[in-house]
Amino acid sequence: MEEKKRYTITAALPYANGPLHLGHLAGAYLPADIFVRYLKAKGNDVAFICGSDEHGAAITLRAKKEDCTPQEIVDKNHEIIKKSFADFGIDFDIYHRTSSKLHHETASQIFKDLYDKGSFTQETTNQFFDQEHQQFLADRYVTGTCPKCNSAGAYGDQCEKCGSSLNANELINPISTLSGKTPVLKETTHWFLPMNKHEKWLKTWIETGILDGKQQHDPTKWRKQVIGQCKSWIDNGLQPRSITRDLDWGVKVPVEGGEGKVLYVWFDAPIGYISATKQWAADNSKNWEDYWKDSNTQLIHFIGKDNIVFHGIIFPIILKEHGDFILPTNVPANEFLNLEGDKISTSRNWAVWLHEYLEDFPNKQDELRYVLTSIAPETKDSEFTWKDFQARVNNELVAILGNFLNRSIVLTHKYFEGKVPEQGVLTDYDNQVLQAIISTQNRVDELIESYRFRDAQTEAMTLARLGNKYLADTEPWKLVKTDETRVKTILNVSLQLCLGLSEIFKPFLPKTSSRIKQFLNATNETVLTNQHQLNAAELLFQKIEDEAVEAQIEKLKNPTVKQSNPKAKPMKEEITFDDFTKMDIRVATILAAEKHPDADKLLKLTVDTGIDIRTVVSGIAEHYKPEDVIGKQVSMLVNLAPRKIRGIESKGMILMAENNEGSLAFISPEKAMDNGGEVK
Repeated sequence: MEEKKRYTITAALPYANGPLHLGHLAGAYLPADIFVRYLKAKGNDVAFICGSDEHGAAITLRAKKEDCTPQEIVDKNHEIIKKSFADFGIDFDIYHRTSSKLHHETASQIFKDLYDKGSFTQETTNQFFDQEHQQFLADRYVTGTCPKCNSAGAYGDQCEKCGSSLNANELINPISTLSGKTPVLKETTHWFLPMNKHEKWLKTWIETGILDGKQQHDPTKWRKQVIGQCKSWIDNGLQPRSITRDLDWGVKVPVEGGEGKVLYVWFDAPIGYISATKQWAADNSKNWEDYWKDSNTQLIHFIGKDNIVFHGIIFPIILKEHGDFILPTNVPANEFLNLEGDKISTSRNWAVWLHEYLEDFPNKQDELRYVLTSIAPETKDSEFTWKDFQARVNNELVAILGNFLNRSIVLTHKYFEGKVPEQGVLTDYDNQVLQAIISTQNRVDELIESYRFRDAQTEAMTLARLGNKYLADTEPWKLVKTDETRVKTILNVSLQLCLGLSEIFKPFLPKTSSRIKQFLNATNETVLTNQHQLNAAELLFQKIEDEAVEAQIEKLKNPTVKQSNPKAKPMKEEITFDDFTKMDIRVATILAAEKHPDADKLLKLTVDTGIDIRTVVSGIAEHYKPEDVIGKQVSMLVNLAPRKIRGIESKGMILMAENNEGSLAFISPEKAMDNGGEVK
């Protein structure tokens, strides 16, 4: 009897700064789900762990832009992401979040444990600071030219062109991605993880799988690009890495001197796997430590290639340095999925969003699972196109798998009242088909356990092809008039093959597998017995029509921008830049204000424009009292031709913003400016 094993399977925590796209699915979540479904079907003890990564500078920046709190940003996106996973059928045992109290406690304690052991160094360094946004910049928010390969667009922690590990202050011509301006260096004190002290054991562990004298993993089962990237980092020399940041959003640094600082998001996010496991274990009467501290447990991280260094080097250092935790058995990272000849870009909206796919193609989760697995970027970047999606669904799912199942069941209903006919004398061909069920299952198992999901699914579809060939070769619809006994055997073999396909495709196409079993009226059967009653067959898959594909391609080329404020007035007639430059808008200060003697809605304002003192009549009396506006800095159109308003000459116009309810507010500079400063 096969020995059951314990597994902790993690999928990279998606960043709660926006929804999921197909690249996310192909990179980590779909292969992880396939692997977990396979393991659970074998009866193994599996904890499938994921959750939202909810900290970091990008969240705080977005909150500023949307005038809300970081918590509101992550609450919204956490629910969108969680629902998308559930609707698509990614079956996590728990989908947690790093803003939870339990996670903060867990990450804080692990930091404290390591701090008490002397695992960190404390250093005062100069870090890049964005003066416009008044915040220190995380490495990923500084870009520039790589000092090693001279490629533009390198990040402050890594050049994705040459793979070199970098420090932000090494970049040539650094630019803040927040403001687009050159940041300044400013002194700050932080705690660092001295990764250079761990190079020796890391190199041995990565290359040989040996840890503390024991064989901890099999490096031949690791993907070459994972081993290669880890070795490249180590061979180039690991550097101490800051694990804290100057931010107010995140896990607070729990030691003296940590005021105003939080754990760097790359440090706290992987610990989210542990805190999520704690929550799952508590909810299910399990011991979480069995899944993170027992050497008999296999820990496997499914990630994209941009996360290799964190899961192959940094997180293992943290786990080993702590002393109580197991290290990953494998880190099956995928490469990137491109889209219609270009890289997926969320900023350019060049992406297929999962929640929009589910709206546009309802109940077609398995169709997307099949296509993404068929083109999985397991060893190199791959590409999703809508034409290829259509071709694979129509030519493979519909014409091969769906066609074989439908023909087998329809013929059984036609000739034998939907009851499984008796199996007679088997020919070599019959035995070949029946043996193919067993050999394909074994081969698929072997490939899944080697993390070759694309090849495994191909083997499954090859078996369906054999089924179609078997029916075409034996032609039971012709034989039925002359050799009913032979037809019974052919259909019996075909139906056994249908049952086998339902099991083999189960990790890849779970909904389809369930439907096949429903048609076969089978639950736990391993073989269909004589006279077993089948249910009526329906089409497993529908063809994807040209119109649907063309609509998606058009949607990509001309994305519809959803209007955030449906009540906003339409844009006025387009003007040229020259038209705009004719307007002289200046910062001005209101020196005095009084009600207009002849109009309740008007205020008479005395304004210092920096170039003169002048009178402006403004229709804001319903929104502001005179005494409330004195001293306000405002934006003012100063070269508007003077005109008399209810007997008082007004020289210029104060600029105001208006909301949906008609309430007005001044357009003011965010900090004090000199009067006369130009608004550009």
